[in-house]
Amino acid sequence: MQLLWPTTPADPVSDADLERLYGYPEDLTRPWVQVNFVSSADGAVAVDELSEGLSHPADKRIFLLGRLLSDVILVGAGTARAEGYRGARISPERAARRVSLGLSEVPPIAVVTRSGELDPAGPLFTDTKVPPIVITTEKAPRAALERAGADVLVGGTDDVDLHVALKLLAGRGLYRVDCEGGPALFGDLIAADLVDQLCLTVAPLLAGAGERRIADGRPAPEPRRMDLASLLFEDGFTMLRYRRREGG
Repeated sequence: MQLLWPTTPADPVSDADLERLYGYPEDLTRPWVQVNFVSSADGAVAVDELSEGLSHPADKRIFLLGRLLSDVILVGAGTARAEGYRGARISPERAARRVSLGLSEVPPIAVVTRSGELDPAGPLFTDTKVPPIVITTEKAPRAALERAGADVLVGGTDDVDLHVALKLLAGRGLYRVDCEGGPALFGDLIAADLVDQLCLTVAPLLAGAGERRIADGRPAPEPRRMDLASLLFEDGFTMLRYRRREGG
């Protein structure tokens, strides 16, 4: 057992340190999925149905780093609607850093939706520098989304098969996948055994009963063993990073 905190004060964690810790594996030949979540100490995923009530500058730093290092930002339709998603905001400095890493200047938002029920006049389509990607089903209406500029991918007949969805993203060269939720999408990724890394910030708050937990929906066939890869701490907020155990 290791005492990780409190420890002797050390130099602050730099952006270079964080990039080293949270960077994706090199030379990927398959999609690699990182999931980002913040939860209360008692496991709630939101306060008043929004994650903002649990956030902190340290958590936002990790959140933005996930966007900086990814090829694509993956999100469920429910979270996109609830959080008012729009295109990723990238400063000129961060855009230049992405280009130096061999990435596009701005990562696209990819929304998973079984029904295709997204507002073509919403900010996801109208307030973005790059077209969003919509991953949906054969039975979902798609024409209005395509007219709004979306790159629409069909990932299943009645439901979105996430294995197919990730292969479609990889076909566009999008291997570094940064999933920002929500709970149903995370639950589906776990059930499909597609989570390579979980970045979880635990806020020092008790939200109480009523709020959803970070994973919801279909059960996983069996638990997936993860290894604790790093632990950061600031102002009572704990930032944990778990990686898939290879061969386990």
